[in-house]
Amino acid sequence: MSDGVKVLRVGLPSGSLQEATLSVLARAGYRVRLAARSYVPEIDDPELEGMMFRAQEMAQFVERGVVDVGLTGSDWILETGADVVEVGELAYSKNSAGPVRWVLAVREDSPVRTVRDLNGKRIATELVGATRRYLAAHGVVAEVDFSWGTTEPKANIPGLVDAIVELTETGASLRANRLRIIDTVCESTTRFIANKSSWRDPWKREKAENLLILLQGALAADGKVGLKMNVPRDRLAAVIARLPALHTPTVSAQHDANWVALEVIAEERVVRDLIPLLKREGAAGIIEYSLNKVIY
Repeated sequence: MSDGVKVLRVGLPSGSLQEATLSVLARAGYRVRLAARSYVPEIDDPELEGMMFRAQEMAQFVERGVVDVGLTGSDWILETGADVVEVGELAYSKNSAGPVRWVLAVREDSPVRTVRDLNGKRIATELVGATRRYLAAHGVVAEVDFSWGTTEPKANIPGLVDAIVELTETGASLRANRLRIIDTVCESTTRFIANKSSWRDPWKREKAENLLILLQGALAADGKVGLKMNVPRDRLAAVIARLPALHTPTVSAQHDANWVALEVIAEERVVRDLIPLLKREGAAGIIEYSLNKVIY
């Protein structure tokens, strides 16, 4: 409570996920102001109180009740073993909408070809616990050291480590460091998590669910646009046949019984080719518009 106003404390990830998270929040309808070197963002909703933490720490802070809910990767929930409620998945990362991977990598000229070749060797990573479980599942005994700072260059220093386990989206940084991927240790996506006690509070739970609905809606709208058009009734079937629709298009009657209004959601990447086809099939008054959210 703050001056009689109920508040949901929200943990937002700093570091690599910060920019993408603030962008998703903005598209969801929340304006977040974060001053330079500040870890307490201002959110234009008096019922939300934000705090910035590293994604690596988020699950533990949510479990302890420092914040009620938070955003972090499923990798860090796995790594810390935090006892939290995984409320939902949010398909975004630093650079893409897909999952990120923790991969086992070695230098390009390494004789190591499979994980079994690392028996008795040394591996550097931030993801120590998950890496040890991965090795155990393959019957491999190796030394796993926590990596402070940038991990990729360590694989190229003779005598330091034999392999690394590192996070990647595209593999570009690994290639730039002349590293070769051996295997995927695990994949990770962003998760919306809640403290168990907070989740049992009806008001906090509803507020958290509302926030998640809007965040998922903003992500679902990525890469999609809406199309509106007028269609002669006798050309309706031909026009609909051309539509790669997200769902069945909405068709509404017009004052002129010979025409209908049609509205549909489509992937933006196909629209430039689609609009001329629709026009040739008889559609007129075609309007393309952007989408902020798509709520399923």
